[in-house]
Amino acid sequence: MRPASWAFAATASAAIAHAATLDDVCTASYVQASLPAGDFYQGITVDPSSVVVSAVSNASVSGQTWFPDATFDYCDVTFAYSHDGRDDQVHVRYWLPAPDEFQNRYLSTGGGGYAINSGTGSLPGGIIYGAVAGATDGGFGSFDTSSDAAFLLQNGTVNWQSLFMFGYEAIHELSTLGKEFTRRFFNMSDTKLYAYYQGCSEGGRDGWSQVQRFADEWDGAVTGAPAFRFSFQQVQHLYSNVVEHTLGYYPPPCELEKIVNETIAACDPLDGRTDGVVARSDLCKLHFNTSSVIGKPYYCAASTGSTVIGPFAGSTSNPEQNGTVTAKAVEVADKIIEGLHDLQGRRVYLSYQPAASFGDARTQYDKETGSWELSINSGGGEFVSRYLNLVNSSTLDSLDNVTYDTLKHWIYQGWQRYEDTLHTTWPDLTPFQSAGGKVLHIHGESDSSIPPASSVRYYESVRSVMYPGQSYNESNAVLQDWYRLFLIPGAEHCGSNSLQPNGPFPQTTLETLINWVEKGVTPTTLNGTVLSGPNAGETQQICAWPLRPYWKNNGTELECQYDQASIDTWHYNFDAFKMPVY
Repeated sequence: MRPASWAFAATASAAIAHAATLDDVCTASYVQASLPAGDFYQGITVDPSSVVVSAVSNASVSGQTWFPDATFDYCDVTFAYSHDGRDDQVHVRYWLPAPDEFQNRYLSTGGGGYAINSGTGSLPGGIIYGAVAGATDGGFGSFDTSSDAAFLLQNGTVNWQSLFMFGYEAIHELSTLGKEFTRRFFNMSDTKLYAYYQGCSEGGRDGWSQVQRFADEWDGAVTGAPAFRFSFQQVQHLYSNVVEHTLGYYPPPCELEKIVNETIAACDPLDGRTDGVVARSDLCKLHFNTSSVIGKPYYCAASTGSTVIGPFAGSTSNPEQNGTVTAKAVEVADKIIEGLHDLQGRRVYLSYQPAASFGDARTQYDKETGSWELSINSGGGEFVSRYLNLVNSSTLDSLDNVTYDTLKHWIYQGWQRYEDTLHTTWPDLTPFQSAGGKVLHIHGESDSSIPPASSVRYYESVRSVMYPGQSYNESNAVLQDWYRLFLIPGAEHCGSNSLQPNGPFPQTTLETLINWVEKGVTPTTLNGTVLSGPNAGETQQICAWPLRPYWKNNGTELECQYDQASIDTWHYNFDAFKMPVY
């Protein structure tokens, strides 16, 4: 069963033997004969004996964020390769559609957190569109091993090769080998193979790592909530903790949740439609005063369970919580949203939008003292411990004596050390644009893990660097010929938001990209679907930056409008640094 929204071509590649079935080609011998030849990729040797093949029928997916429900057959192939002169082994996995379902397409996928892949979770997103879909283990030991496990050989000694693989090389090799394997497997000869990418979070950064370096690797890429500007982003996870530590107040989670819910309720109507979704967090920033929440009661029942803050997971055991919102809690919330400044008041980095949950600020309960205390964010803590201090540890023991200037120092240190691998904000994309590439860049406006203003910053950097001397509107128009950014109303990190369930999510973004690349259908807006909540199934259009959504006629008609005051709230001057921050 195919998604109803997609009109598939009636025929596959003319070069394929249409009588062939999945069982005919999904064999070890056929796959081995289809592997890239020994001299195809200089410096890489593919190991035919490593091939593992399995035919899968009637696989199904449902309730996913990045692709619609579907049932399909595929050939699951893994094999290994090594780098000549180096004692290593890298595994790649490719899901290949049945020959009669192949649509001359290839798709690479990425990971999340410190992982370079998403298991097999992203691969159906290629299969349902007739594409071979690939993932890599980066050479880190297995598909279940994250890059941080391979980063240090021992304390103080970096495995630089693993860093380069995680930074950009493994995804490049995955794509280059995958495209050649696809051509050979389906006997494509001179038939055009369209190559794509889709990923979010670290996967979004993975995508930009290729667009910025390899002009002709893909015809198009979907990059979601990218974790680029890596040192800034990872240290940003500690900023909320340092705010709490500096102000000497550790809010119960329920108190911050009350602030978020009151913010949503107050700012929801500002976009012209009352539906539980803050589609205009910029208007919220301009018009909502958080101090209005002071004194309002909150209550949360006792709970035990797991938490997921962006790509980082943890566990919680919270007692019953009740009280009224304090001025101290509002001060913490306002300081977090304000963003990091050094002790001289200069801006270091940006932060989350109003109505985003305060995931980084989550505190933990001490049963012995009966009080709430600091809970150091694991993503930021590991970055400082492992990637800056080069200690094989996934946490920091404390934030004592850590100031806003300390965070600035950590950011700058990581920026310098990893600019050529993890920073990933090179703004001149001329080679990719000249090669005809297209990018759909999306970011949830209520993302509580990677601030959406981070994506706006990069988009604006590309615009100003590539089209200097043109007016703002002129440069936007020419940039949008091949690169478009969409902020998703109410959406969380790489998905829908339980606090704003009526928000749309662009579940068929890859389909939109395919239509743009292959048929020239330019996405003026992006199709969004409400995936949960009372309005589940409703479709909405999502505006392309810099236009902002506003609902007219009592919330029945969406207008994508130009609002300079709103746009200005997304622009920042990082005057704490003398180097440009792209």
